[in-house]
Amino acid sequence: MPAKPPPGWFPRRGEVLRARFASSKARPGIALSATWLNRFALDVCVVPLTTVHDAEFSLRVLLKAGESGLEHDSWAKCDQVHTVEKRALVYPPLGRLSVSTLARVEETVRTALQL
Repeated sequence: MPAKPPPGWFPRRGEVLRARFASSKARPGIALSATWLNRFALDVCVVPLTTVHDAEFSLRVLLKAGESGLEHDSWAKCDQVHTVEKRALVYPPLGRLSVSTLARVEETVRTALQL
């Protein structure tokens, strides 16, 4: 059973947390929107993760098992940024990306969105 977030909790950029995307099942994702914005906004931009590897798809960033609280090797789906309501996030976060891994995710999202 997920814990109830403490009053005033909000996701920080780079945190790995579970989110309820289109389905009711919570899946891991990376908080991508700015921490200062997440404090006040009702929704958060999240990069979903998958455990399915597609070697021919270059817009995925590998996150090794054990990194950021992940149990399995996972890939950040940088071509599929989602906006989810904060209430769709499951507390507590699983972990936090390293600065270098977050930078790789950011660069791959920029490539996917041609920013």
